[in-house]
Amino acid sequence: MNKTDPKPGTRPKIISRSEHIISRANVSHSALKVLYRLKNSGFAAFLVGGGVRDLLLEMHPKDFDIVTDAHPEQVRKLFSNCRLIGRRFRLAHVRFGGEIIEVATFRANIDGGDDRARSDKGRILRDNVYGTIDEDIWRRDFTVNALYYNIADFSVRDYTSGLEDINSRTLRLIGDPRTRYREDPVRMLRVVRFAAKLDFDLAPETAEPIAELGDHVRDVPPARLFDEVLKLFQTGHAVRSFELLVDYGLLRHLFPATNALLEGPDGASVRRFIELGLAGTDQRIEEDKPTTPAFLYAILLWPAVRRLAESLTASGSREYEAMAEASGRIAAEQQVRTALPKRFSVPMKEMFALQRRFGIRRGARAAKIMDHRQFRAAYDFMLLRSRCGEVEAELADWWADMQQRSPAEQEQAFSLDKRRSGKRRRGGRRAGAPKPLSADASGS
Repeated sequence: MNKTDPKPGTRPKIISRSEHIISRANVSHSALKVLYRLKNSGFAAFLVGGGVRDLLLEMHPKDFDIVTDAHPEQVRKLFSNCRLIGRRFRLAHVRFGGEIIEVATFRANIDGGDDRARSDKGRILRDNVYGTIDEDIWRRDFTVNALYYNIADFSVRDYTSGLEDINSRTLRLIGDPRTRYREDPVRMLRVVRFAAKLDFDLAPETAEPIAELGDHVRDVPPARLFDEVLKLFQTGHAVRSFELLVDYGLLRHLFPATNALLEGPDGASVRRFIELGLAGTDQRIEEDKPTTPAFLYAILLWPAVRRLAESLTASGSREYEAMAEASGRIAAEQQVRTALPKRFSVPMKEMFALQRRFGIRRGARAAKIMDHRQFRAAYDFMLLRSRCGEVEAELADWWADMQQRSPAEQEQAFSLDKRRSGKRRRGGRRAGAPKPLSADASGS
């Protein structure tokens, strides 16, 4: 039993206001309104989770979550701007303009209760059981997320090793890790995400069972795994998340085709491509620029799509047909693991199809590519390929220059002498047509 195993009657360490750095000045005004109204109405009210953790790390929390002994219906009576959500467990959302403060009622542990609350593999199926703060603590995931800031006296309650782990930058699961991972296999992905986000090390007992229990991730519905993928890769720490997923053997359960290439002879070049792409995603998020799952999945699936397309071409398929078939097959295989909605898979496939067309620089077809709805995304993807040696730098520079020209200059640059437009080079390829995908590549 480790020091975070649930123990009935455990008394918290009370950290007084003079012993911690949390100031109400750094807490959302809306969250303070909710905390004080609950307190003044006779209910317990605590700030909990990532908000407390980030304040202690001198970071700026994005969300402030509150727990209370008030039931959801009681919370709704206190706030006209409140609505209740959730089926498995009811939550109160109190809205102040564009900000939502989530209020949860203390939960109890289901152990010893209805056996139907768990699956035969240990996963929690139903946990709509209210409890006390002393019970609620053991339902939290990490020690650093289980610190309670009490609005009544501005103290912090620490039932485990939360403050100690924050100071040592250690991510530690509460309770027995094997049991917690079996209860909800997504916790293994959350471990990676928070370790990447906070730049924390995993406690040995938290890390050790992941290799053994990673297969349980496959039991999670694909739609939920899609949401987790976005949290892993579209919140500003994609490169580190990717590294940790590989290190702990979890990538194979999310992106099996990509993982197979990473473990093959060209693994180093595949990894370099993905990490360069994810670094660009992190940079865009840091600069507050938009990102899209279509581009993210393009980064993660391109090595497998490209490899399959080259194989199909070598077997006699035309390049554009090979790319279309490879894109469709890899996307369909991916759907089995993580959902990939059509609103993202279709643009991704279009980006892939446009890669070949960048090699055509003359004629109406070349000019038409700039009007394609996915031109900009496909161009950015081509730049990534250029950085990895898959596309000649001169080609990338040519298209960059083309976008700076006036319409008249573009028309002139795209023009081609009619006497040459129909000629074919020896080997059957038209003048100006792109090289085969395999001929462009130098990195994988």
